[in-house]
Amino acid sequence: MPTARENMPPIGPWRLSVAPMLDWSDKHGRFLHRLLTKRTRLYTEMVTTGGLLHGGERRHLRHDPVEHPLALQLGGSEPAELARCAAIGERWGYDEINLNCGCPSERVQRGAFGACLMAEPRLVADCVKAMVDVVHVPVTVKHRIGIDREESYGFVRDFVGTVAGAGCRVFIVHARNAWLKGLSPKENREIPPLRYELVYRLKQDFPHLTIVLNGGVTTDAQIAAHLAHVDGVMLGREPYHHPWLLTGWDARFLGGEPCARTPDEVECEMVAYMQREAVEDGTPWSAIARHMLGLHHGRRGARLWRQVWSDHKLKSLPPEQVWARARAHLEAVESASV
Repeated sequence: MPTARENMPPIGPWRLSVAPMLDWSDKHGRFLHRLLTKRTRLYTEMVTTGGLLHGGERRHLRHDPVEHPLALQLGGSEPAELARCAAIGERWGYDEINLNCGCPSERVQRGAFGACLMAEPRLVADCVKAMVDVVHVPVTVKHRIGIDREESYGFVRDFVGTVAGAGCRVFIVHARNAWLKGLSPKENREIPPLRYELVYRLKQDFPHLTIVLNGGVTTDAQIAAHLAHVDGVMLGREPYHHPWLLTGWDARFLGGEPCARTPDEVECEMVAYMQREAVEDGTPWSAIARHMLGLHHGRRGARLWRQVWSDHKLKSLPPEQVWARARAHLEAVESASV
C-alpha cells in the first residue's frame, strides 16, 4: 500500500461530503444535515434524465437555499439528454452536476446507466463532454473501482484517464467492485472487498485530479487516515443513521466552527421546517420526521421518542403536537433516572 502523504490536502470543496442515497438524501434529509454542518458537501438522490425531462423540474429539483454547497446527481447515458438536464440543474442553482457510474441495481442497468457504464469509458467521456460544454459548474463522476470480476487496477485507471480527457476533474470512487449480476444493491455495498489502495494509487497517478474516496468509512479517525492519501472522503449511511457525527466535521476537517446547536434545538428547528413544508408544499410531517430518527441516538428515552415520531396513527396531528408527545417521553425517562 502506498505510504501516506506527508501533509493532508488543502481544504477543497470535496474534502467531506454525504453520499447520494435513494430515498434518503432527499431535500428533507439534506435540510437536517445542513443544520449539523455548514460546510460538508451534500448530494441529491439520483435523478434520472427521463424523470427530470418528463416528470417535472420542481418535483425533482426543489431545494432549500440553506442546503448549499449542493450537488445534483444525474442518471443517464445519452449525452444530449444529460446536457439538457445538466443545464436545467445549473439553472436551479446546483453547485455541481454528478454522473452516476456506480449504482449496480438491475433496474438502473435496464436503463443502461449506473455501474455498467464503466464498461464504456468512451461513452462516459462523451456524456461528460456534452455536460461540460453547456454548464459552468463542475461536472463530476461517481464510480466503482471495477465491475464484476474485473479487479485489475488498469481497468479503473484507464476509465479515469479517458473520462478526465473529456473535462472531468473530480472523481468520487467507491472502493469496491460492482457485481452486476447475483448481488442486491445492499450486498454490493458489503460483499465485494474494499480495496482502498486502488483509490490511493489513482491520486498518485493523477495528482492534478481531485480524487474522493467512498465506501465503508464510519469514523472521524478513518476519515483522517484516508485524507492522508486522497483529496476527500464521502460517507453515506453512517451520518444518516447517526447524524450527530456531522457536528464536528466543520471544525475538525473543514476549517470552520463546530455545530453550536443541541439535539433539542435541532429537533425544534425541524418541527418549524415541518410546519413550513406543510404550508408551502403540503408535505406530511412523517415524510420529514423519518430522517431525524437517529438524532437522539444513545440518549435515555430515545427509543420511545422514535416510536412517537414513527407512529402513523398520529399522522393527522400537527407536528407540534407530535413533538410534544415525543418530548414528554424523553423528559419522563430522564426525570425517572435522576
